[in-house]
Amino acid sequence: MSGRKHVFITLGFALSLSLIASAVSVMLVSFYDSRHQFDLLSAVCGEIVEREPETKQVVSGVLKEYAQGNVRAEDDFLSLLGYHISDFSRMSGGCRVLSAAAGFLTGFFLFIFTYLFRNRAEAKRICSLADYLEQVNTKGAPILSDSGEDEFSKLKDEIYKTVTSLYHTRDEAVQAKNDFAENLSNIAHQIKTPITAISLSLQMMKQELGGNQFKRMEKQLLRLTRLEEALLVLSRMDAGTLVLEKNETDVFTILVLAKDNLQELFADSGASIEIPELGEMVVSVDLDWTMEAFMNLMKNCMEHSNGGKIHCSYGQNPFYTEILIWDEGEGFLKEDIHHLFERFYRGKNANEGGIGIGLALSKEIIERQNGTIRAKNRVGGGALFEIRFYRH
Repeated sequence: MSGRKHVFITLGFALSLSLIASAVSVMLVSFYDSRHQFDLLSAVCGEIVEREPETKQVVSGVLKEYAQGNVRAEDDFLSLLGYHISDFSRMSGGCRVLSAAAGFLTGFFLFIFTYLFRNRAEAKRICSLADYLEQVNTKGAPILSDSGEDEFSKLKDEIYKTVTSLYHTRDEAVQAKNDFAENLSNIAHQIKTPITAISLSLQMMKQELGGNQFKRMEKQLLRLTRLEEALLVLSRMDAGTLVLEKNETDVFTILVLAKDNLQELFADSGASIEIPELGEMVVSVDLDWTMEAFMNLMKNCMEHSNGGKIHCSYGQNPFYTEILIWDEGEGFLKEDIHHLFERFYRGKNANEGGIGIGLALSKEIIERQNGTIRAKNRVGGGALFEIRFYRH
């Protein structure tokens, strides 16, 4: 409904109520005046007959003719005798003003009451629609039922259409996601069979022929094995079947366990990792999967540190726990920073044996536990991973 139309309806409504109130007031005043005139005429005629009994027949006849409309005064007889209307009126000027004011106030209060009632009804309807939209956002909304035709009916219909479309789109998206996860899992399982066969054949060939000519084949086979394992994990995440069991765990413990699982890789690369003990700081996470995420970040730093040192630090405030992992290398290339956490993305300086899954997997694990991760270059040089686990 347009604003101008709404104003016209409101004014018309107010005018109607005022006219009704005025009509009621006029009816009440008219009844009062008629009663007063009847009492006055009765008193005058009674006094005349009491003083002059022989005039009773004359008075009775005049009254009958006057009631039938046959008597018309040619002159204003009372005015000729020096009387005025106010001399025979019981209602003073103040009473008339009060009567008019009463009629006006009655119409005004009726209008205010109706206006407030209508606004309350509109506010209630708007609140019901707002509550429904809130339920839609929390994915717990029922089908919007019809509550009668009014000026909100069109809005209600549009909400219903939008919600229906959103439900349909959501169901299609969920189905597409499940199909993708299932296909990814099938591909991973299909890859596993030839990997196993190639691995057995390669071991037999090594025993028969000996030598180091099979190292490249073993390296590629290991890469395929890692790809298969990563695909299985990603398919479980996409399908929502990967359950993260959150428990209160100390940050220092997670970092140390991740470091211990990478001892051989660090020894081969000549790199080292430094984890200071900064006091107990607890986060609610799945220990095994969070450790896996930190291991991927540490491995990435190790591959770009050129045998240097990798650093870890952590802190806590009332809102989140922050964990920093950085190296002393050359840092990330500018064109790589915005793509580091994309699946299967490999930067220009990526390790030859990598498949582009580790950082994407770390991001998935951290974000599923109410956390965030960001990659950037340090001012003094080196690549930095910033992880935050929020308390709420």
